[in-house]
Amino acid sequence: MDERMIVALDTDAETATALARSLRGRARWLKVGMTLFYSSGPGIVRELLDDGFEVFLDLKLHDIPHQVAGAAREVARLGVGMMTVHASGGLAMVTAARDGMIEGASEVGLRPPRLLGVTVLTSMDASSLAASGVTDAPAEQVLRLAQVARDGGADGVVCSPLEAKEMRRLLGDEALVVTPGVRPGGSAPGDQSRVSTPREALIAGASHVVIGRPVTEAPDPVAAFDEIVSGLREGEWTR
Repeated sequence: MDERMIVALDTDAETATALARSLRGRARWLKVGMTLFYSSGPGIVRELLDDGFEVFLDLKLHDIPHQVAGAAREVARLGVGMMTVHASGGLAMVTAARDGMIEGASEVGLRPPRLLGVTVLTSMDASSLAASGVTDAPAEQVLRLAQVARDGGADGVVCSPLEAKEMRRLLGDEALVVTPGVRPGGSAPGDQSRVSTPREALIAGASHVVIGRPVTEAPDPVAAFDEIVSGLREGEWTR
């Protein structure tokens, strides 16, 4: 079982449940994002937890601090291992997310999730950032938002693999650096702009890599998962 790989279940509940069960004993972490959560609600999270998985609930909270605190409190009560908040919402919002999740977890006697600040989405490049009013390069904006996440008490960040090395340097050895935008060699990037292979991401400093469609849309998802994990284990490296 490889703890560095997170399989993104961005699909319907029936498909997600079947896929998860096929990966039992292989994958530890599963990502539940907006598509699955909005269609199935908290029940799918509880089901995956009951099946023995760790759940990364990736809802990318972004609202006024009061609303984010309340949402984070409810997320933490589910028992997930990681959750996300948009660092672009500012220091007060990230802090509210941290405080809310600590409160929610305490209410039900659970350990709080690890909080991740989302920096710049991996689908965005310099031109799409500029269209939204951000004239800095993606790497500069990631750095700025990572500092907001850190100062707000987050346990780490979500960034593209291209920024993983700088995030590790900025945040230290204990921080989580979670990288979507990861594609095995030869895979199409799809709607991602800033990508690398899983092994490249880990060498650069990622603690976890998120992989969705190369596994979930493969003819044999279990074989695809095993092949990717095998590639991660080839050779040794240090950060």
